Amino acid sequence: MSLKVRFRFDGRCTRHPRYDPKRDGRPPDGNCEGCESLYVIHLYTKIAKRRADDANLIVVPASTDREGEHSIEAQTGSETGAES
Repeated sequence: MSLKVRFRFDGRCTRHPRYDPKRDGRPPDGNCEGCESLYVIHLYTKIAKRRADDANLIVVPASTDREGEHSIEAQTGSETGAES
């Protein structure tokens, strides 16, 4: 099985529209909820990318019958021979 995932989030803070968590890191104004939310989304996206790069961390549960559940490990494109 091959799995392809793209990560992209495009958002702006209404009070600080030039703030970019990827470029600027932690929000300059710690009391701004918009900047803090963008930073948290950025962190979760980084975690998801890191987990997607290591296919051993991704396990997809799939039920083939009603009695039990089996797990299938997702393979990256390099493991299946597909090009990215």
